[in-house]
Amino acid sequence: MPEIATSERIEGVKIVTLTPFADERGRFLETFRKEWFPERPWNNVQGNRSDSKKGVLRGLHFHHHQIDYWTLLAGRVRVGLYDLRASSPTRGRGQMLEMTADEPRGVFIPVGVAHGFLALEDSTLTYVVDNYYDAGDEHGVAWNDREIGLDWGIEAPILSPRDRNNRPLAELDPGLLPL
Repeated sequence: MPEIATSERIEGVKIVTLTPFADERGRFLETFRKEWFPERPWNNVQGNRSDSKKGVLRGLHFHHHQIDYWTLLAGRVRVGLYDLRASSPTRGRGQMLEMTADEPRGVFIPVGVAHGFLALEDSTLTYVVDNYYDAGDEHGVAWNDREIGLDWGIEAPILSPRDRNNRPLAELDPGLLPL
């Protein structure tokens, strides 16, 4: 069983230290088991892969009906998390962490926690989700919102048109925010 640490900043976020097994042929890495996260029944129904060039920032995104679990296969990324959940004792708290393929970790992101990542190198991130993709459950908030206050360490990242148009938290319809 890997070491699983609960975030000290955001309730429900978990950081999993993965253990690679290497020999002269290469390496093997177990990246996910649903029993690592017993607090919510997992029906991991979809796996995704995101390839990003250095300087790409994806996010911030949040969902009402989907958990994400991320692992990094190649490169190095800076992850930004922000608790939007109205009922959470850590509402309004953010957290930054770095992931590298050389020191493999997983990040469990609960429903209602805004999340994004900046590729510090060309990177490949995979993620398992517990619901099928639903465009109606894909929401965003501005990556550089001062109220959120995440320090990405970059002035002008490469953004998708959708992420470029994400609004600051103060401009979002309060009914859109997670309970």
